[in-house]
Amino acid sequence: MTELTKLFGQFGQIKAGVIGDMMLDTYLWGHVERISPEAPVPVVALERREQRIGGAGNVALNLASLGAIVTTFSVIGADADGMTLTGLLREKGIDTAYQLTSGSRITTNKARVMGRNQQMLRLDSETTLDLSSAEEDDLLGELRRYLEMERPQVVIFEDYNKGVLTHRVIREAVALCRRHDVVTAVDPKRKNFFSYEGVTIFKPNLKEVKEGLNILMEDVRLPALRQIHEQLKGRLQHEISFITLSEKGVFFQVGDDSAQVPSHMRNISDVSGAGDTVIAVASLVYAVTRDARLMAEIANIAGGLVCEEVGTAAIDKARLFEECGRLLR
Repeated sequence: MTELTKLFGQFGQIKAGVIGDMMLDTYLWGHVERISPEAPVPVVALERREQRIGGAGNVALNLASLGAIVTTFSVIGADADGMTLTGLLREKGIDTAYQLTSGSRITTNKARVMGRNQQMLRLDSETTLDLSSAEEDDLLGELRRYLEMERPQVVIFEDYNKGVLTHRVIREAVALCRRHDVVTAVDPKRKNFFSYEGVTIFKPNLKEVKEGLNILMEDVRLPALRQIHEQLKGRLQHEISFITLSEKGVFFQVGDDSAQVPSHMRNISDVSGAGDTVIAVASLVYAVTRDARLMAEIANIAGGLVCEEVGTAAIDKARLFEECGRLLR
């Protein structure tokens, strides 16, 4: 517990940047009592509306919840949703000074209609076009300024295929971070799966790995996972493979050291946002300790904890500390 106390105390000394697709999550809560006379659909009587930080912003929120000094990098719309999202980030103590707006883009907003704690419908408002070359220039310029002025320990790439993390932005941003000796971690999507050459931590889920490598895989055991690491290493030349395996836990490999860390029993309510929590916790633990095994163990616990919440939710630092003390003895 002494070592855990020291580790959790050091989170507050870490400067972390998050670059990627920032989103607004809107929840419309209500109840259903009848079917519409106009069409065979339920009528939801709305009771409350809630807006939360989503996408790459949820990674930033998780980092801030653990006490890190967090800065976001993205290009969002010059619109009301963008203003709301920026306000929510600032309320949580997250620095948005390097974040850009564009009149040619809209802020991603995922509106979920909820009844009886279940999602009934989702409405997405978004732009998925890649940034223009001028927007790429501006975003990379802001990241360069941040690295030179703030000297962060880690930068996380959170890709939702909404156009902010283009191949050029990824390639040049990773190179900038390497030049400044900054740990890089990525939660990839298929579109740019193999663009992240030279990153420190590559964290896909198993489905993304199978799609990216175009493989069929039924045997989710250590020997097969080690083979996947070697295939990824051959393409990316990264340092650590960290693969989430849903109910089967997580896998990591760095050099010849590897393990499959089993999941812990949880009352699962909602898996949305769990990947954001996992990459945030993993990056922060590794930035402090440079210990990939401890990184995997703590991030695995954190991912399970947030699955007990409905909707996107940030990890609770005190609860994570308590669970780590109980499960990592």
